[in-house]
Amino acid sequence: MSDSPVNQPVAPASSAVPAPGVPVAEPPSRWRQTFNEIIGGSVMISILAVVLAMVAGGILIALTDENVQKAAGYFFARPGDTFAEIWKSVSGAYVALFQGSIYNFKRPDFLDQIKPLTETLTFATPLIAAGLGVGLAFRVGMFNIGGRGQMLIAAACAGWVGFTLHLPWGLHLIVAIVAGVIGGGIWGGIAGLLKARTGAHEVIVTIMLNYVAFYLVSYLLRTPILQAPGSNNPKSPPIDPTAVLPDILGPKFNLHLGFILVIAATVFVWWLLNRSALGFKFRAVGINPNAARVAGIDVKNMYVYAMLISGGLVGLAGVFQVLGTVTTGFSSGIDAGIGFDAITVALLGRSKPWGIFIAGILFGAFKAGGFAMQASQGIPIDIVLVVQSLIVLFIAAPPLIRTVFRLPDPAKPRKPKAPKTPVVAPAREAVAK
Repeated sequence: MSDSPVNQPVAPASSAVPAPGVPVAEPPSRWRQTFNEIIGGSVMISILAVVLAMVAGGILIALTDENVQKAAGYFFARPGDTFAEIWKSVSGAYVALFQGSIYNFKRPDFLDQIKPLTETLTFATPLIAAGLGVGLAFRVGMFNIGGRGQMLIAAACAGWVGFTLHLPWGLHLIVAIVAGVIGGGIWGGIAGLLKARTGAHEVIVTIMLNYVAFYLVSYLLRTPILQAPGSNNPKSPPIDPTAVLPDILGPKFNLHLGFILVIAATVFVWWLLNRSALGFKFRAVGINPNAARVAGIDVKNMYVYAMLISGGLVGLAGVFQVLGTVTTGFSSGIDAGIGFDAITVALLGRSKPWGIFIAGILFGAFKAGGFAMQASQGIPIDIVLVVQSLIVLFIAAPPLIRTVFRLPDPAKPRKPKAPKTPVVAPAREAVAK
């Protein structure tokens, strides 16, 4: 009787071994998981945030167009006219944006046709440099909102060397660049030192340092230290030709050596964060400062080092403004809002060096093409600023993007579908059989 099937132990219903004849739900394949990670990842979210912002910008362009408003007055009589005017206004605006930032096919000469691209890269050069600085601070868990102040101090230092010291060509440019980077690094390092030693929040400190730098530079531009001799305007003397960043493609184009330097800066930041011991400590502190402290990392020193390097990179943007863009003398508005635009660039680039590089080029295209759009179509350049702001808004809300485009969330993988065939043969029936 001991060998009878009735007396054998029965496996519980919750056993990991399925009963014979019961279909098992298969997990998603590796390719399906990879596809979900790609379309739901941060890169795709950034791309779709730009697309959604462009769509919203097109709606604003259509709403503010006079011809669209006139055609909408008799919409129910001839609705086709309204849609035609909407298409004309939106397509005309974005074509002008493309022609002013990438390629102008209406010009006869090839060099003139690609000149908009060089203008985009020129605008992008300081944006990328400042974005790298802000993104580096983000990776360490700090918010560097002091880009304006760091740029102003760097511009003042580089500009003073540029018009005061009369050095040979090459050496003069190197000294001016180094002076600007050091000035921006020291100004950023102040915030890092205060956070490390006193616990002061870097957001408040960097914002306050923006005002200190602005009024300090404004004051110096009214003194013989920075003011042009014999001038009553708060403006510096022109930069010596030996300290000006040379043009890459010749005098016909505004693209200067700064673009090559910013590529080198991007490679340096990538190496620093991904291949160096200091970068490993930066990332560890950014992920969890308490765990990093337990692991033996001096978190306070990491804050200081990070803000020194961050301020130096942002200061490099100020150097490009003085030595590459505005060489006839600078004023207290030399930062041109780049310090705050860099925050948007760093967010769009997900604080990754090459992501910031691409985001900087995109925003450089917005700046270069925005002026062409305004000149040819009469569209306010404020529309471009609205698009940039919407990009930040959508990037800050990934669930919104996933909901609009029905994207999967890689952090929450989908559960395998339940089998359609009903489960039969419960334990007792199986034993009876």
